Parts: sequence; C-alpha cells; structure tokens
Amino acid sequence: MEQKTYVTGFHDDTAVSKVTYNLLGNTGMSVSALSLGASSFGSVFRDTDDTESLQVLELAVRSGINLIDTAPWYGHGKSETVLGKGLANIPRSSYYLTTKVGRYLPDPTEMFDFRAERVIRSVDESLQRLGLDYVDVIQVHDMEFAPSLDIIINETLPALQKVKDSGKAKFIGITGYPLENFKTVLTRSQVKIDTILTYCRGCMNDNALQEYMPFFKEQGVGVINASAISMGLLSNRGAPAWHPAQQNIKDVCRDAATYCRERDVDISRLALKFTVSQPGIATTLVSTASLENMRKNLDSMATPLSTKEQSVLDEVMQKHMKPLNNQHWEGIEVNRYWEQIKEAKKSNTA
Repeated sequence: MEQKTYVTGFHDDTAVSKVTYNLLGNTGMSVSALSLGASSFGSVFRDTDDTESLQVLELAVRSGINLIDTAPWYGHGKSETVLGKGLANIPRSSYYLTTKVGRYLPDPTEMFDFRAERVIRSVDESLQRLGLDYVDVIQVHDMEFAPSLDIIINETLPALQKVKDSGKAKFIGITGYPLENFKTVLTRSQVKIDTILTYCRGCMNDNALQEYMPFFKEQGVGVINASAISMGLLSNRGAPAWHPAQQNIKDVCRDAATYCRERDVDISRLALKFTVSQPGIATTLVSTASLENMRKNLDSMATPLSTKEQSVLDEVMQKHMKPLNNQHWEGIEVNRYWEQIKEAKKSNTA
C-alpha cells in the first residue's frame, strides 16, 4: 500500500518497514496500526517532562506512526500546546493530526459545550496551539455527555461541516464510550461522518466493538480504537482509583494480570496484541509521555507473540475474560456528571 506520509530523509526506514498500515474507512488515509494518543502530553495521568514528550513525538513519527490524536480537554490546552512545539520541527506531510471539540475544563459546569459558536471558536483555538492551518479529522468529544444527541446532530455536526468547508479540517469524526450512540448519530446525521473513535471496547475484557463492525463498514466509517489496556485494567499496576469499572470487572482483570505474571508473561503486551489483531480496527491509540514505553510499544508491535504468550492469552481469554461477557460501565460516568451538575445548581441557588 502506498504510504503518502513517508518523507525521504526524515523517516527511519528500518523502523517504518516494520509498521503495518490500514485504510481509515473511506478517507483515503492509510494509518499506522499503532497511533499516538497525546493525552499524556497534557500531564493527564502524571506529571510529565515536556522535553521527553517531544522526544516521544519525534521517535513515534520517525518510526512510521502517522496518526496523532489530541484534544483541548487533555491538560486543558497543554497537550495541544506541547504538540505544537514538537510539530514545528516535523514535516507536515509525515503525519495526520486529529483533535476534538466539546470538552474543555475540569469544573463540571464548564466541562462540556456542544453549541455551534463554541465549537467553531474551539477549532481556531486548537489550530493556534498546534501551530497548524488545518487538522485532518475534527471530532466531537464524548458526545454521550450532551444533554441530548439531538444537539450533536442538529448543532455540533453542522458547525463542524462549516469548519470543514472553510478548509480547517479535512474530515469529521465522533467519539465516545457507548457504542449504540454511534449507530444513532450515523443513522440520523445529515452531515457526513468519516470516523468514529471509541475506547475500552476492543479489549480482552470487553470486545463488543466487533458487534458493530459490519455496520461501520457498511457506512464507510473508519474505526479508531483507544486504550488497549482498558485504562489500566489490563496492566500489572492495575486500575487507577478513578476507574469507573464495577468491582467484579476490576477483580477479574487483576486475577488475569496475576495469572500472566506467574507465567512470566506481560498482560499489557497481550492486551495490545489482542486489540491490534481485531478485524476492522484501522488503528489503536496508545498514549505515553515516556520514551522507554514508546520504544517498548514499537518493539511489541514489531514482535509477534511467542508460542507461550499465545497460549497464555488463549487461557486468559477462556478462563477470565469470556465469563465477563463484554460487561461494561456505560452510564456510570454520565450519571455521575449529571449528579455533579445538579449539586452545582443547588449550591448556586442556596
């Protein structure tokens, strides 16, 4: 497959030769199976060193990773700002950049705003931080938090069509956790949607994304997947305190991680290989601001699972994951958000 983002003299030819590329729906973009999620650059998960973030960015793009995903929400502008510094030294033709609109600040009353005017202003703010004239895909961020999907369909998406018409974005995407929402919006929207981005739904513990693949394919929509390790569930470190999953899911994943560790196998590597092998997924975002982790991810992608690792993966799927039956936490975060809004309104009227 011809790789439109290859730049002679810039790319590391040996590294690029190990990368698999897939078409992203009908966009014509051929994207690396592993892509860079820049949420970490916004110090979302821990304090990060901006200099190291820039080294991670350069290593990723030179090695053939050609899709970078960010959002105003990540570090409340920091991720895009750090990216802007790094992208100034990288050929624009060597990568695709996707960002988002709709999610902004930590205060629940200022977190989401899907109105047309705010959306259009948000794109200009993002372009300024990124130092770019256009983004490749502009996406609606976590649309399940809108008061109603009608707002997304009737106001947010038409605003993004205007952004696209102005040349500030090439394609339009929607993102979120609940899978059925994608079907609703894709079916009802008058605006052409080119990509969907979802997270934790193409994983060992919940692979429900596969049930929707025939529909996405029929719609000509490219599928971007995120968080192969299910926001830490499928890691030796385990789920962070804020993780929305129910306790039984956390327990199963913790037991699976122990099972792998006892057999000297890294569950996170199994999780990544499982996800990228799923049919229909064009690319899987992995977010890190650690040079060591980025090297590990690149090596992991280039190295097939050993017979032992494959055997342990099969055992874990059979023994731990299949009984979960794709259990998810849809609604938990959204309900919590609306409770916070209700509390804030009470405080203001008190």
